[in-house]
Amino acid sequence: MKKPIRVAVTGAAGQIGYALLPRIASGEMLGKDQEVILQLVEIPPVMDALRGVAMELDDCAFPLLREMILSEDPRHGFEGADLVLLVGAKPRGKGQQRGDLIRDNGPIFVGQGRAIAEVADAGVRVAVVGNPANTNALIAMANAGGLPRERFTAMTRLDQNRAAAQLAGRAGVEVSAVTNVAIWGNHSATQYPDFENARIGGRPATEVIGDREWLEGDFLGTVQKRGAAIIEARGQSSAMSAASALVDHVRDWMAGTPTPEGDWVSMAVPSDGSYGIEEGLISSFPVRTDGQGGYEIVQGLDLSTFARERVDASVQELEEERSVVEDLLGSGSAT
Repeated sequence: MKKPIRVAVTGAAGQIGYALLPRIASGEMLGKDQEVILQLVEIPPVMDALRGVAMELDDCAFPLLREMILSEDPRHGFEGADLVLLVGAKPRGKGQQRGDLIRDNGPIFVGQGRAIAEVADAGVRVAVVGNPANTNALIAMANAGGLPRERFTAMTRLDQNRAAAQLAGRAGVEVSAVTNVAIWGNHSATQYPDFENARIGGRPATEVIGDREWLEGDFLGTVQKRGAAIIEARGQSSAMSAASALVDHVRDWMAGTPTPEGDWVSMAVPSDGSYGIEEGLISSFPVRTDGQGGYEIVQGLDLSTFARERVDASVQELEEERSVVEDLLGSGSAT
């Protein structure tokens, strides 16, 4: 057995956490030979529920689960963590605007970014799921002084998975036949799921499907609004699929499964200026991972006028979100 990996999870008693934790403890995220220590963080009113979740994890008798630490204090919960999964965030209330949600959640991620920098392992990696994920990741990164900014990512793998499933269904193929699906921009309804660079069975998706009207219309709309459709259908936001996507995101990023040759995965990462997206802005890109906590943005992809307009619109939204939290970004700086 390898040295146990310390995995901190916020919002651990929530719906995503409930679907996620067994998959971490079973080895699906980090490997079937990798013991884990779960450091579970919740807000005080939910600690009883978290204790119940911990009881259930105990009752699963996972051989790889070495220990659980439960805490309502991020500084305690993040101590020595190798991996921090920022899942918890305040959901949008009825009639609440996105900007209001950003302002409500922003201070949470200021404190979490500082705590990560102060007490987590020096090699820590951070994945943000709580919405608005890109901007929350930006806030945490900006307040984690001393940590390299590439340690911070936000999850757009759920959007990639949704796009792949839609393309596979339309083409009548197994989802494994769909590759090279890129999500650009923000994890929001402005995101651009890139069908022009996607491939199905090694052929361009546009050639296999051959219905540009569907690709530009129903396909984009379905992926962009899938979260809202799920809320409408089940009365609650995506949880099982979000947890599954986070398993994919972390596994490919740091668990020894590098991106297959020629393919890529989608992650929201700090821009290095690629594709004209402002440096430092956390935007989704197609990336290739090395399976050891490193990644690189895929270069040289063609973006048509149609694609460029949609990428730019999503990046503009990210810039607008950043302006809403500008005062939360000056207290620290990732390198």
